[in-house]
Amino acid sequence: MKLNLVVDMFGCPNRCMHCWLGHMPNRKMEEGADRFIMDYFDPFFDQIAFYSWLREPDYCEDYAERWAKDLAISKNTLPERFELASFYRIVRDEKYIPFLQSLAVKKVQLTFFGLQETQDRYVGRKGAFEEVMKATEMLNSHGIIPRWQCFINEENRDEILQLYELAQGLRKNNYPALEFFVHEGSCEGENQKLYPIRIQKSHIPPALAEVYLDYSKLMTEKDCCEILKDNTASPDFPLGDEFTLNISNTYDVYYNWTHMREPWVIGNLKKDEAEALVQRMVSGDTHALRRIRECSWADLVRRFGDPRSEKVFSLDDFKMYLINLYLESPAGTSKLL
Repeated sequence: MKLNLVVDMFGCPNRCMHCWLGHMPNRKMEEGADRFIMDYFDPFFDQIAFYSWLREPDYCEDYAERWAKDLAISKNTLPERFELASFYRIVRDEKYIPFLQSLAVKKVQLTFFGLQETQDRYVGRKGAFEEVMKATEMLNSHGIIPRWQCFINEENRDEILQLYELAQGLRKNNYPALEFFVHEGSCEGENQKLYPIRIQKSHIPPALAEVYLDYSKLMTEKDCCEILKDNTASPDFPLGDEFTLNISNTYDVYYNWTHMREPWVIGNLKKDEAEALVQRMVSGDTHALRRIRECSWADLVRRFGDPRSEKVFSLDDFKMYLINLYLESPAGTSKLL
């Protein structure tokens, strides 16, 4: 079996209002935490990829050495870079982009929530909008494609349209490779708190349809309720031969399916015996999975869905939204271990 370990070793400079993981305290894990975590799981998995960041990539001063450690400590497989990098570090460290280039990074995703005031508020840090714009310029000048990801809701929809118009103008000038896409995001973690301003499908500016992620598959909450209202099956998360675990800086362990809140805790590496925790994880014998097997989609829709709502969802995101509402309700939290 293969295991991906994604560890919050250094924290994050931002407090984004959309963060699907949820806000967690920043804390640098102690020396040797990486080796302890690897040794904990080593007897049970043939392949283990170790990632030293869970939120902001490369959020440590010795990021190059840390990446080398991630590669060296992994077992029979290697971690990947994907399209993620630290815009916080891009604008503060002249050695960072060359580091990304040395890893053959071709594209970096940058997240927008609106124009300056809105962006700074959603990121939780003054100057965030200017930093993302500067990072766009710096990446472009070094031959790395900036990929703008925009989260849209009822509050910022006009600003997202303005950002699209800005991106189109930049493409015509010195940023021909700039990429741009829009989506509503999931409804978990911090984003769950934004449910009241989740965008309605009819309110999405028509000009954004061509750059809206999976626009043709978008549903309303009403549509999702209609699909699930007579479904008597229980929620199910198939467990295969590859697992990805999110590990907090206090050693709590979670599947990477959704936010890192108490109902989803599998166990704690400092408190639980390794064999018992791994057995719970691979068998699905956890509090959250036991609780959701006791209900059906029809039950969840009846209790937590709004059959009149025009708010936008993908069906999978709506399902996770229902599950988390249930787990956080009195019935879902009962017998919490």
